[in-house]
Amino acid sequence: MTRRSTTTRMSPGRRRVAAGVGCLLSALVLALLPLPRGADQARAATTESSAVTRSGAKGVYGDDFSDLKVTVHQTKDLTGQGVRVTWTGGKPSTNSETNFLSVMQCWGDADSGPDRTQCEFGLAAGGQNGDGRAVAQGTTSGHDPLESDSATPVDKNGTHYVPFRPVEGQGDPTAGPTDTTYFTDGDTNADPFMPNDGDGGGDISFELKSAVEQPALGCGARTTSAGGIQPCWLVVVPRGTHDPNGQTHTGGAQVTSSLSRSNWDQRIVFRLGFAPVTDSCDPDKPERGIMGSELATDAITSWQTALCRTGTYRFNFTQSGEGQARSAVTSGDSEAGLALTVDPVEPVDGQAQVVHAPVAVSGLTIGFVWMYTHTTGAGDDLHSEQLPLTELKLNQRLLAKVLTQSYPFSVTQPSDGVPDYLTGNPESIVKDPEFLKLNPGLQGQAAVNAPLGLAVTADNTDSARLVWKYILADSDAREFIEGKKDPWGMKVNPAYKDGVISDSLDFFPKTDLTPTQVVCLTGNVTRTAQDVVPYVNDMHDGALKVRRGSIGTAYTCASGDPLPRLSAEPRPIPTNQRQYGIVDNASAVRYQLGAAALPNADGDYVTPTDASLLKAVAEMPDSDVAGVKTSDPAKMRDGAYPLTAVVYAASSLDQAKDARQDYAKVMRYAAGAGQTQGTAKGELPYGYAPLPAALRTQAKQAADRLEKGATDAGGSSGGTSSGGDDLSGTGGGGTAGGGVTGGTGDGSAGTSGAAAGGAGASGTPRPSTAPSETDPAQQNVAQSGGHTPSEVLGLIRWVLLGVLVAGGAAALSGPVMLRLSVRGAASANIPGGKPE
Repeated sequence: MTRRSTTTRMSPGRRRVAAGVGCLLSALVLALLPLPRGADQARAATTESSAVTRSGAKGVYGDDFSDLKVTVHQTKDLTGQGVRVTWTGGKPSTNSETNFLSVMQCWGDADSGPDRTQCEFGLAAGGQNGDGRAVAQGTTSGHDPLESDSATPVDKNGTHYVPFRPVEGQGDPTAGPTDTTYFTDGDTNADPFMPNDGDGGGDISFELKSAVEQPALGCGARTTSAGGIQPCWLVVVPRGTHDPNGQTHTGGAQVTSSLSRSNWDQRIVFRLGFAPVTDSCDPDKPERGIMGSELATDAITSWQTALCRTGTYRFNFTQSGEGQARSAVTSGDSEAGLALTVDPVEPVDGQAQVVHAPVAVSGLTIGFVWMYTHTTGAGDDLHSEQLPLTELKLNQRLLAKVLTQSYPFSVTQPSDGVPDYLTGNPESIVKDPEFLKLNPGLQGQAAVNAPLGLAVTADNTDSARLVWKYILADSDAREFIEGKKDPWGMKVNPAYKDGVISDSLDFFPKTDLTPTQVVCLTGNVTRTAQDVVPYVNDMHDGALKVRRGSIGTAYTCASGDPLPRLSAEPRPIPTNQRQYGIVDNASAVRYQLGAAALPNADGDYVTPTDASLLKAVAEMPDSDVAGVKTSDPAKMRDGAYPLTAVVYAASSLDQAKDARQDYAKVMRYAAGAGQTQGTAKGELPYGYAPLPAALRTQAKQAADRLEKGATDAGGSSGGTSSGGDDLSGTGGGGTAGGGVTGGTGDGSAGTSGAAAGGAGASGTPRPSTAPSETDPAQQNVAQSGGHTPSEVLGLIRWVLLGVLVAGGAAALSGPVMLRLSVRGAASANIPGGKPE
């Protein structure tokens, strides 16, 4: 079980099903692949592509979708995540009502596929065209001649609608087109209006939901009679220029729902294979506790499933601040005998030694979803459209400006004006000359067309300290925080003067609490900057909120409430989403966020890829604790990504023998098979770079030392244990691009033996994983058109990977048991849990 704990130890919190996509690939493939939006993050390619491309069909009344080709870039091993959907061959959209796609997730029969009652659709934010579940029979405007009154129920207002019918056991069908029993405009994943671009194509990241996030769809929880997982479905409904009654839609009139029969009959359907969300561990087994860094959550959650095979114990993981985890280990807390930490456990005289095993290489990402206004032409030919930002540069001083609430729109509503103490500062980042110098393509954007502030957690973490170390290592940023204006006259928010910020700070303070009175019908309420840019629960929560374009900003009064309170702003439509946040790289990749390029010590702007993360490991100096590297942004050169971190598994030698043996098994698995990148549970998810060979060796040596315990005062033995406990074998997944140089330390008590890191496998675009499925017999959809480019590249990757890692040993099964966990709301039964 995976739990999140922040203010109190071992408190339950957000679970998540771990998922990543892809296996290890060499730098050559990076050069061969075109990079999609956000593909500059640490991603690796899979050996088997599951991208599926399908074509549309000729419609009625002149709408011909036979040239339309839609690709879903991953259809296997899915969980709650983002998935890339691209298309070509449509007609350009010249207004807000024609030539677009509606995209939705559905459950349904494994053979016949979904019907329209099984799709999460309707209630999308902003009343988008094509949205809604109301339908009408007839030939007049807004009606559909193929609809039958007898085929659809009627709500209390006499409106015919397509009900949403949840999976068995999750409740009754909805009672009307606006019934919010199962989803709302704030959490639905449907994209009803995705306009074709000027070339007739498009590129989006669609949020998929497993049964953890949406029990009503049951994805990953429904099983066949043979015990397999029932598929779910992604449905794309292309829309042209004609209404179902044959009239050309010229604008102004109501656009019929994409669930209306004539529109639904044009659907293109994709089978989705979800990873199981059920817990396969024996709940009667006693638990071993692991707690610590969110940077390791996706990895440890993935490994739990593969490790849930044998053994007398199962493991639970509690996500917490690293300092809290270190204290649990040094205090001898039996509930957490293994800490996952970035900074080391400092030795204390008289206490037992603690071994540190490197288990994961990841880092922090400034993840973003940012639509901007792109204008072309002039005069009568002037044309504006909303396009997704694909590249973003931020430097240390810009981060300092955002994190010190120095842009007026981050502390107050634009209509309230600029506070006196921030007079002269740019209202938002898109009006900052320093930002525009780095991002000239955003010249001319309105001040309100920008993220208000970075989504950050309130937790005390090593991750927050790493960000402040990075910012304060830059003299311009440090002097700005200390009160020196930037070259354009911008000044720091005075609430941050007098030593609020230091490089030892381990959280993100929101010091400006200047109140603004908001007049509500039932009384007044006070608004502060924490309402404008609120904290997020954790970095995974932040990534999901950035993906949805809504972080909970609350400006205005809640309507219909007897007590005065603020209400969160409505979720914006996809073409108006603009958010960014400091998130763990695994969550950024999971939800297909863009990644801002940050300057390293050379001044080169670098994004988090496998290559840049591993280069950073090679540049990391040793900490004061033998065998542990320290994240030092000031030393990140030669292509290294400055917000890289190595996560260590730390465990005390002063534990019972059986506990030490169990935790040593975890270290060995993490250093072996757990470093094979892939989509399957037990593998290394996206956002992590495979450990260099020397760090794997160090981890296995630490496991040996832990297993021996405190009675052995000598150094660690060379190599790994030869018993059957090592599920990883000797190799696990190899890294492409070479190993790491540098020797091990003296090995004393397993607390030394650090090796210099090195560059390894390069990052490549997020892949798609597996052969396409045939269409269900009852679907009126076009046939798959051969291999997609991703599938062809998948074959190349397979060959390259075989050459690069030939000779690697196969993983051995062994008696290590971990309980499957999912980050999210801590519901006990799946699919009966509540959606996020």
